[in-house]
Amino acid sequence: MNVDVTPLPGIGVRKEFELRGGRRIGVITHRDGQVELILSKADDPDACVAELPLTTEEAGVLANLLGAPQLVNQLNDEHRELPGIHTKQLPIRTNSAFDGRTLGDTALRTRTKVSVVAVMRAGQAHPSPTPEFTLAGGDLLVTVGTSEGLEQAAKILQHG
Repeated sequence: MNVDVTPLPGIGVRKEFELRGGRRIGVITHRDGQVELILSKADDPDACVAELPLTTEEAGVLANLLGAPQLVNQLNDEHRELPGIHTKQLPIRTNSAFDGRTLGDTALRTRTKVSVVAVMRAGQAHPSPTPEFTLAGGDLLVTVGTSEGLEQAAKILQHG
């Protein structure tokens, strides 16, 4: 799929691609760091039907929402033959007990036997994070374990 990158002099950069139905969807990254999600009109790909301003945190969460499911689906496919092994995305909420702390501080592996196989941040996968990896609000932890372990891990991340 082709992504068109268009410099917008004095404004920033527009990156977009064409959807199946002919509409275009993309992002305008302004010089001041502001980000807008854009969607073109069906009959005019140069005109926008919607422009949604996003904070940096919102853009990161959206990127995680779009990127993490692909990684989880791949892991689910790989673990399909292993009964009792499940994969789940667990969020780190802004200002939660683990926002700004290390993965090791969660003690998830010790407390639940759950493994964190990747951390999704702003659409980027950080595979095999070490205990020293610093977590941030908006991160999604891609985890593997038993159903019970994953439930415990979710509670730990939510309540500390």
